[in-house]
Amino acid sequence: MLKEEIHNSITRAMKENQEKVLSTLRMLSAAIISKEKEKRYKISKQKPDLDEKGLIKESQLIDEEVIDIIGSEIKKRKDAVDLYTKGNRLELADKEKKEIEILQKYLPEQLSEDEIKKIVVQAITKTSAKEMKDMGKVMAELMLKIKGRADASMISNIVKQLLSPK
Repeated sequence: MLKEEIHNSITRAMKENQEKVLSTLRMLSAAIISKEKEKRYKISKQKPDLDEKGLIKESQLIDEEVIDIIGSEIKKRKDAVDLYTKGNRLELADKEKKEIEILQKYLPEQLSEDEIKKIVVQAITKTSAKEMKDMGKVMAELMLKIKGRADASMISNIVKQLLSPK
């Protein structure tokens, strides 16, 4: 499981005195724990008769959920890089970029732009999309196939390019 791999990486970073990796993975671990607590609370409301062990077991995140969290953390850091760059705080932007590199190691292999275009064309054909108002259908189809394997903004831009009138 991905969560265990992250935990093992935290342990390894502690032993090898890798402060940057350690702090980044601890932040990621905190986000994962927070999401599990949120999930546990929702389950406890839906199934009030469930005992604590069952509740903990059901609230464990699957790899796809952990990938979503990693993607969210990367997006936060990309936004921070943009803001720091605009504010001429390049040392802080570099720090965020290094954290992005660390987090990306835990994502599935990313698709190239050409691979994404092929998948987008297939999704457009499958959904019979013809214009921009059909973008939602195309994006829904795409996210099932390539979630976590490509940046959502890149996917969105490619869909817009292909659906825009020539």
